[in-house]
Amino acid sequence: MTRVVILQHPRERDMPIGTARMTTLSVANASLRVGMTWTRDELGDVLDDPARPAILLAPGPDARDILTDPPTGPVTLIVVDGTWAQARSLLNRNPLLQTLPRYAFVTPEPSHYRIRREPKPEYVSTIEAVMHVLGALEGDPAIARSLLDPLNAMVDAQLHCQATAPRRSSYRRPSGPKPPAPSRVPPAIANRFGDVVCVVGEANAWAYTRGKPRHDELVHWVAHRPNTGETFERIMAPSGELSPNTPFHIELDEARLLTGGARADMLAEFAGFLRPNDVVCAWGHYQHSLFVANGGAPFAEPLDLRAAAQRIANRKIGTLEAFAATVTPTPPAPFALGRAGRRLAMLVEIVRAWHRAIVT
Repeated sequence: MTRVVILQHPRERDMPIGTARMTTLSVANASLRVGMTWTRDELGDVLDDPARPAILLAPGPDARDILTDPPTGPVTLIVVDGTWAQARSLLNRNPLLQTLPRYAFVTPEPSHYRIRREPKPEYVSTIEAVMHVLGALEGDPAIARSLLDPLNAMVDAQLHCQATAPRRSSYRRPSGPKPPAPSRVPPAIANRFGDVVCVVGEANAWAYTRGKPRHDELVHWVAHRPNTGETFERIMAPSGELSPNTPFHIELDEARLLTGGARADMLAEFAGFLRPNDVVCAWGHYQHSLFVANGGAPFAEPLDLRAAAQRIANRKIGTLEAFAATVTPTPPAPFALGRAGRRLAMLVEIVRAWHRAIVT
């Protein structure tokens, strides 16, 4: 019989509706553990069971399709629970998990979790993922589908509550994202919008190893000038070995990365793209540090949009994706490939919204 161990991100535990908890209540041999990092000793009972060797359910370029090519014999199925960003964070923080045989699958049907919007149509909730996998491992998909009963009941109840709950008068409903106070908009965006350049960089990053300095190798660099619409994009081949997790995280396939150009050429071309008075905007300090660590000249006027967003909102603002949703509920069209292209479009929408608060 398959053993199921769910490793849950601590923030996901605070969600009022948890399909991970629902899974442990519905599957006889399932358990839930909450945390960010685990040692070999803490997971010894999971990883060192010779009768049921551990496998990891997580997408990745080296993952085998568990529905068409399942492992033989009993296994311990380790499932990472959380948002997709939280799941990636857990995997990055736990190199121990990355050494396990990795499996994934393409869902054969749409998700039943209709009250929560998944990033992509093929993504499913934790209980649905376990249902599909147990059907393949135990050889009886029909019995495994009984896991959908509590999920469907919960979803139907939530939708019924939403449909029957009394609605507030329309005048009390917010009409849309609240524009920032003009006095809090960064002066560079308010007065020098023509000099603003938004940038996003992606790295070939390996998990941190104790005693060894971490070096993130720049492999994708994108930029956009909101005032003119000019876009810069370059993909650079890694000089060392490509981390197996990099293509998944930055959403670029391995072949495209390995055939990228030279980093020195990108740096020279980007220097030509910039103007002497440009204000280079990024989310946090990492982009600037990554650029300089890979041979780029320090930006004359860097602007941290995350710090600016915190001042404008007067609170912690979370991820770029979360803050961008408060500015424009509809995700903007990407300016370039991969995750960097999507995030670049978000940065541009943010600075445009702040500029509009000044000029309108």
